[in-house]
Amino acid sequence: MKNIIIGQSGGPTRVINQSLVGAVKEAKKHSDIGKILGMKFGVKGVLNEDFIDLRKVGEADLDLIAQTPASALGSCRHKPTREDCEKIFEVLKRHEINYWFYIGGNDSAETAHIVNEIAAEKAYDLHVFHIPKTIDNDLCVTDHCPGYGSAARYVAECFLGNDLDNRALKGVKIDIVMGRNAGWLTAASALARFDQDAGPHLIYLPEAPKSLDEIVSEIDEVYGRLSRCVVAISEGVRGADGVLLAESFSQEKDAHGNIQLSGSGALGDMLADYVRTHSKHKGMRVRTDTLGYAQRSFPGVVSEVDAREAFMVGEAAVKFAMEGAKGGSVYIERISNRPYMSEAKITELKNVAKVTKNMPAEFINKNGNGVTDAFIEYAKPIVGDIREVKSLL
Repeated sequence: MKNIIIGQSGGPTRVINQSLVGAVKEAKKHSDIGKILGMKFGVKGVLNEDFIDLRKVGEADLDLIAQTPASALGSCRHKPTREDCEKIFEVLKRHEINYWFYIGGNDSAETAHIVNEIAAEKAYDLHVFHIPKTIDNDLCVTDHCPGYGSAARYVAECFLGNDLDNRALKGVKIDIVMGRNAGWLTAASALARFDQDAGPHLIYLPEAPKSLDEIVSEIDEVYGRLSRCVVAISEGVRGADGVLLAESFSQEKDAHGNIQLSGSGALGDMLADYVRTHSKHKGMRVRTDTLGYAQRSFPGVVSEVDAREAFMVGEAAVKFAMEGAKGGSVYIERISNRPYMSEAKITELKNVAKVTKNMPAEFINKNGNGVTDAFIEYAKPIVGDIREVKSLL
């Protein structure tokens, strides 16, 4: 009998539990699989030997968990050292685990890669599989990441509402969206545009640095035409010098040693104040919001494609393992857009571990303040149609 363990890591998403349930349900189909354990709070669950027996979770509960946002097993931001990875391997060996499935982003893929190599070096029958997950959509190889479609849909819905609000009570509205190094999520705000004057009118991404004065000038231009302006800005936006604008006021570091960007409205407040004091339109009404953590796990917004594909990659990971794969990272390959079709494939862990995939140049407009039709063509099938609206203004 082969024993397996499953864990979740990093930021939760609206559909991460679909991947968990996809893997568990597939595992239960195989008579040669024995234990099916869940790691509580990511790798911390292994280091603390804190597990859940997933065989005891019934089908009805699994179905409910699949529909539930965030990480049902709990998550963590712990970045394991090489010594931690050695300890993880020893715990898995002690519990006679043969397959480890880890749902997460590129840091999770790196951990999986290290542990998989340790097992190979010690000739132990352990094979580690990474199941992709991140709202940032920044994993290499995969066409897109489970979690992104639903978060992008949430962002688009927020900007649709913000644009209508801004039409009714004119001014400048600046909204901060998650995304440290890649602007995929902020770019999804463009899906909210329902007519030629609809916002967001300007979109600023980490991949296209802009000085604060350039941003003010571009806001002034839009405001001069429309008497209003809706702006989408990534939390990882950089100045013309390539330095995070957030570095001017934040020194708090996260678990990976990066400047903490989420969990504060400071960036929006700084930008709103700068626009207000430097705009040529004196007395202009400027407001700001930070969409915040609700982007990740909001229960009321889900992309059907995202949910289906999240289940698919979890299920596929177990299938690949049972078919003899020695480890790897599952990815999504887009087959067609019309009709939209995709399938799950597998690549080596080293191809995904640690590396970030930025938005390609062809998805960003020439002025560096918006997206192209190519991005809309890419994103729309995985996000789904945004609700129709009509304004008299």
